[in-house]
Amino acid sequence: MFVPDPVISLSIKPKNKETAAFSKAMNRFQREDPTFRCKVDPESQETIISGMGELHLEIYVERLRREYGVDCVTGKPEVAYRETIDSRQEFDYIFKRQTGGAGDYARVMGYMEPTRDPEGKNHFEEQIVGGHISEKFLYACEKGFLKSTEKGPMIGHRVLGTRMIINDGATHMVDSSEMSFKMATEYAFRDTFKLANPIILEPIMKVAISAPNEFQGNIVGLMNKRNAVIEDSEIGADEFTLTATCSLNAMFGFSSQLRAATQGKGEFSMEFKDYLPTPPQLQKELIANFEKERARRNAAK
Repeated sequence: MFVPDPVISLSIKPKNKETAAFSKAMNRFQREDPTFRCKVDPESQETIISGMGELHLEIYVERLRREYGVDCVTGKPEVAYRETIDSRQEFDYIFKRQTGGAGDYARVMGYMEPTRDPEGKNHFEEQIVGGHISEKFLYACEKGFLKSTEKGPMIGHRVLGTRMIINDGATHMVDSSEMSFKMATEYAFRDTFKLANPIILEPIMKVAISAPNEFQGNIVGLMNKRNAVIEDSEIGADEFTLTATCSLNAMFGFSSQLRAATQGKGEFSMEFKDYLPTPPQLQKELIANFEKERARRNAAK
């Protein structure tokens, strides 16, 4: 049986605490309808439902409420932003903590810089001469670096294209430990990242749209509103195909607008192309929202 790919996705969560009824309903709906999909995004931990249109998903949200007594809140899925740096920045960080008995002490020195790696890989290097930091502590530094790249300091998204080099440091005979060097690296990463011209990157999608020729003007207008870059347009006898690049954030809700603009005759597909810097205004907005959410969580604790 041919099952078409979903064309629209929404994030969904129960208004109250997640219950067994919610999971039971999701499993049942997927068994009944192969065009209905449900998954948990590994990065944002949001539950994402996908289907063949807004009405299709609205029916399942209503069924959840009516048949299972679970009221839900839906919204657009969270965009998988990335964080990186754009300049070299040196650091000299001392982590010192005294708690009655043996304390913590670690000093790490070096610099951070962008890798300019087309795949966006992160790199950790040690260039220590003279054994100021032992091998096991350097291994702990690398663990601290890798942990830091999982959640960036700006908006808590993964870090791309960053290199950290540790070229000097100091230990204490009693107070130094693997944990203290791991913590020192994490704090050094966080502070240095913010000084190294940090940038938030957003996913850019390659979008292909096909529709009857009469709707070409409507579709070009839709893409211009989203600040898309139109790369190519092929006009056939009856239909035309337009290829463009556009940020994923701007593409939410596009399927409904395309349907309205083409009397339901247009279709589109999109695939990930690259990560590019977000506009400065959006970057400020994302950071402000992240800080506000973090303050709310801290207040709730």
